[in-house]
Parts: sequence; structure tokens; C-alpha cells
Amino acid sequence: MSSRLLAISLSTLLATGLTLFSSASQAADAASNLLALHQLRLAAQKSLGDFYMYNAMEGDQRYARLIDQSQTQASQHLQALAEMPGEGSRVLLAQLDEQWRDYRSALDRLIKALKQQGYTDLQPVADLGASNQQLLALSNALYSKIEQESQFKVAPLTQQSRDQSLLMQAIAVDYAARNASVGATFMGGGEVRPIEEMVDQFAAGLANLQQATRNDTQLKQTLSTVGTKWRYIEKSLMNYNENSVPFLVNKYSDSIIEGLERVSAQYAATRS
Repeated sequence: MSSRLLAISLSTLLATGLTLFSSASQAADAASNLLALHQLRLAAQKSLGDFYMYNAMEGDQRYARLIDQSQTQASQHLQALAEMPGEGSRVLLAQLDEQWRDYRSALDRLIKALKQQGYTDLQPVADLGASNQQLLALSNALYSKIEQESQFKVAPLTQQSRDQSLLMQAIAVDYAARNASVGATFMGGGEVRPIEEMVDQFAAGLANLQQATRNDTQLKQTLSTVGTKWRYIEKSLMNYNENSVPFLVNKYSDSIIEGLERVSAQYAATRS
């Protein structure tokens, strides 16, 4: 091979290698951003549920600490978001950052009012629920835009397990709102789904995950544990007007989400 042909071949190989490296790096950034955004959504939802519990439990400091923990986690996940893959995602990220600051300020004001007055008016609580829904809507839009602009798609089973975590958190928030005498009407943010519908959807989604052919022994065991905990609270969720058990639902929903997040991480590691 002539020196000229050799130089062209080496140049082509180098260019190909750089392209592959760049693509792999972009995919890694997208995966990291999507995970942080998913965790941000969970923490933001949980902060609202913790507030409803704090309200219902007449200022129980355990829930005050949980609210602070959820806020801190959400802020950390927001700060962990790296360079966005395109202009659309950069715009949405700026909007999300602003919406998070507004929501956090409203939450802090309501906590302060509870401490000083011992109660809160319904309208500010409704506004907080609406602000949380706007935050989630922006997060969802940014999640989709990152996938679109980076051309990176979260693997199906990983996405399904993440969706289950978010649904479990939404169910827990709804249940806590009803117990706090806030009710679905005052949660804000558009159409409110009946809790029975969400419970049925979660049960079906969990069954689908448990039946996945890609599950190894460890995944099956983790999902079995999640299923056991879910069955323990399922009837209480369906009969939320009778024998309300908010502390139990709050505790078990946290544990279920923790298990689902372990499942999600295992799926992500194998690109499932």
C-alpha cells in the first residue's frame, strides 16, 4: 500500500473512531440526563405527598424532615442535568428550573403558614398542587425532548419500571391528599384520574414486569417482594373511604418505589 493510501486509510479509521466515540458519549450523557430527570420527577411528587401528610398529621416533624429531604433531592437531580442535546431541550430545562423555584417557594410558604397558624387555606394548597402538576408536565416534555434530540431511547423494560415508580408515587400523593381533607378536586393540574383506575393500571403494569422473559433470579425475587408489599396496601387503596391508613400507604409506597428503582437499575445495566 502506498504511503498516500495508508494515510487516507488511517485518516478514515480515525474519523470513524471519533464518530463512534462521540456517539457513545452523547448516548451516555442522554442516559444520565434521563435518569436524573426521572429521579427529579419522583422527588418532586414525593415532596407534595409529604406535605399532605404533614398537613394531615398536624405538623408532625417527621414529615417536615421528609419534605426537606425530597426538596434537597429534587434540587440535586436538577443540578445534575448535564449539557442538553439541542435548543429545544435547553429551553425546556430553563423553564423547568424556573418552575421548580416557584413550586419550592410556594411549598415553603405553606409550611411556614402551618407552623404559624396551625392550618392552611384550601386555595393555596390547590395552587401548590397545580404548580406540582406543571412541574411534572415540563419534566415529561423535557424527558421526551432529550430522547428526540439525542436520538437515544430508554430501553422498554427500564422505561416500564420507571413508569411504575412514577405511578406508585402518584397514587401515594392522591391517597395522602384525600386523607388530608384536600381531595382530588384541590390537587390541581387538569384532569384528575380516579384512584381506582390508577390502582388497576399499577397492578397490570406490575404483572407485566413480573412476566418479562428477561428477568433473572434476582429480578424475579425483587419483583416478588414488590408484589407482596403492593398486595398488602392494594385493598386499602381501592377502599380509600373506609379505614383510612395513610401512614401505612406512605410507608409501603416508599418501599415499593425503592424496589422498583432497583429493578429499573438492573434493567438499565443490561439495556432491557
